[in-house]
Amino acid sequence: MKFYSCFDGKGKVIARCQTDQEIKVLERMGRPIAEIRQMKKEEAVVCSLVSSPSDFNMDY
Repeated sequence: MKFYSCFDGKGKVIARCQTDQEIKVLERMGRPIAEIRQMKKEEAVVCSLVSSPSDFNMDY
């Protein structure tokens, strides 16, 4: 399972996503995504322990 971190132009994490569709939803919402990086396995462990990476996203 892959997880992604989305960053704004200042390098601040906007959201953590699991699918391309989640990233596209954020873009449609107007979020200023400047960079998308795949999370390392040790970073993604936290996401896999909860129901969804969207639990970390305040906009959902």
